[in-house]
Amino acid sequence: MRKQLLTIIFTVAIAWQALAQSTQLSRQRVTYTNPVIEGDFADPSIIRVGDTYFAVGTSSEWGPAFPIYTSKDLVNWAYIGPAFDQLPQWTMGSYWAPELFYEKGTYFLYYTARRKTDQRSFIGVATTHDLMKGFTDHGLLLEWTAEAIDPFIIDDAGKRFITWKAYGLDRGRSIEILGAELSANGLKVSGPAFSLIKAEAGNWEKGGAEGQAIFKRGSYYYMLYSGNACCGLQCNYQVGIARAQTLQGPWEKYANNPLLVSDTTWKCPGHGTVVVTPDQRYFYLHHAYNGVDFTLTGRQGVLSELIWDEQSQWPVFRYGRSTPSQAESPLQARQKRQSNLTIDFSQPLKKAPWVWDVSLPKPVYRVQQGQLQLVNQGSSQTGTFLGLVIRKGTFTLSADIIPQVDLLQSLCLYGDAQNQLGIGIRSGLLELWQLKAGTRSVLKTQSIPAGISSVTLQIRSRGQHLYEFGWGSKTGGFKLITDAPLNGSFLPRWDRAPRAGIGLLGKDKVSSMVRTITAHYD
Repeated sequence: MRKQLLTIIFTVAIAWQALAQSTQLSRQRVTYTNPVIEGDFADPSIIRVGDTYFAVGTSSEWGPAFPIYTSKDLVNWAYIGPAFDQLPQWTMGSYWAPELFYEKGTYFLYYTARRKTDQRSFIGVATTHDLMKGFTDHGLLLEWTAEAIDPFIIDDAGKRFITWKAYGLDRGRSIEILGAELSANGLKVSGPAFSLIKAEAGNWEKGGAEGQAIFKRGSYYYMLYSGNACCGLQCNYQVGIARAQTLQGPWEKYANNPLLVSDTTWKCPGHGTVVVTPDQRYFYLHHAYNGVDFTLTGRQGVLSELIWDEQSQWPVFRYGRSTPSQAESPLQARQKRQSNLTIDFSQPLKKAPWVWDVSLPKPVYRVQQGQLQLVNQGSSQTGTFLGLVIRKGTFTLSADIIPQVDLLQSLCLYGDAQNQLGIGIRSGLLELWQLKAGTRSVLKTQSIPAGISSVTLQIRSRGQHLYEFGWGSKTGGFKLITDAPLNGSFLPRWDRAPRAGIGLLGKDKVSSMVRTITAHYD
C-alpha cells in the first residue's frame, strides 16, 4: 500500500513537473519584436501608474509638442494625444527629452525647449490631473549657463530632485550631469547644484554624457546614461551605467561599460528610462535607429530588458550588448501590429496623430462634409502642411482629393520649411515639385482629362531616400508621373525624420478638400 502511494505521489510530481516545464516553454514562446513604438519617438520617458504605463517622447521641431502613448503591457501602445496642443509661450522649438513624473494624482512633465528670447535650450515644467487633456505649463524651471537639457526626476527619501545635462555648449568644460533639490510642489529649484558624473575624454563616452535614468534597487542608486553622438548618419550612441549609495555620490562607473551598443539591426541605442513591472522585471524603454531604414524614420521606441548579477549587484542587458530584435514579452502579452493607417473623413474619427512645423503658424483645419478642410495660410512658397509620422522606410501613402482652381493640394514629404518634395493637383493639372534649400522648382507637369471629380495622389517610398509619385482616378488606373525614383536625401534628418501628409500652396484662406488618407507599410 505504501509502495503504491509513493508511486502515485511520484507520478503526480512528474506530471506537475512536466506541466510546469510545458507552461514555462509556452511562456517563453510569447515574444515581442522591436520597435514597440514605431516611427520617430526619441528620448522616451516611461512611468507606471497602477497597471497602466505611459510614455512621452521628443517632438523636436514638430507640433504639437511631446506625443504621449499608453499601454497595459509595454508592447502594445496607443497614442492618446500631445502634452501641449498650444506651445508654451516662452518656447520656440527644440522640444526634447520630456520626463514624466507622477505623485498623488498629479502628473508632472519636465521638458527641454528653446527659449524665444535667446534661442538657448532650458528646462520647463507643467502639470495635469488628466493626461488625455494635456498639460498646463508653469514656465521656465531651470536655466544653467549656455544650456540645460535632458531633465530626469527622482524621489529620494521623500525629497524630489531634478538632474540634467550641463556644459554641452560651454567650451573648455567637460559635459557633466548635475542635480539639485526641488521644492515640495516640484515647480521650483530649491537647492544648490551638485555633480553626479562627468564625461571622460578618451573613452566610449568622449562625446558626452546625457539621457540619464536613475532608479534604486537594494542599497544602490543606478544610473543608465548615454554617450557619444546621438543623431544623424554619423551617430555612435551607446549606453553605460554607474551606481552610488547616495544620490550625491560618489558614483562608480561600471568597469565593463558600455552596456548597449549598435549592431546591424538597431543602431545608436540610448536615452531612455527604466520601469519595473509588478513581477519585478526591469525594462529600459529607449530609442534606436532601425538598421535598414536608419534616419528615414528617425529614432524609434525600443524595449530592452535588464537582468541582475546578484553577486556583483550590477545589471546587464538580457540579450547581450545590442537591442533585441525579438524578446520575451513582459506580462506574457501578445503584440498586435497596427502599422497601416486609413483615415476616412466621412466616418467618425479618433484623435489622429497630426503634426506640423512649429516654426510656422499652427494649421487651422476642420472635418466637414466628409472632407479634411485644411486652411491655406498665406501665399509663400513654404505653403501650409499637416502631416503624419512615417513608421517605416518603405511605404505607400495615398490621398483622395477633390481638385480646386485656386489651390495646389499636394501629397508631400516635409523636412522643414525650406525642404520638401511632393505631387500636387489643381483643376486639370498635376504638378511634381520640390522645395530645396528654399528654392522651389516644378519638376514635371501633366494634364488630366476633364470631368474627373476626384484624384488619388500617391507617394511610394522605395527606401534609401528614393520615392515614386503617381496618381489615379475612378475612371482610370494608377499612373506614375516619375520616370525614375526621385532622391529625397536633401530632406533634413539630423535629430528628426521627414513627415508625410497634405501640403497647400495658392490663394490665402482657401481650404483643402481631402476625402481619405491611407498609409500602407511594406
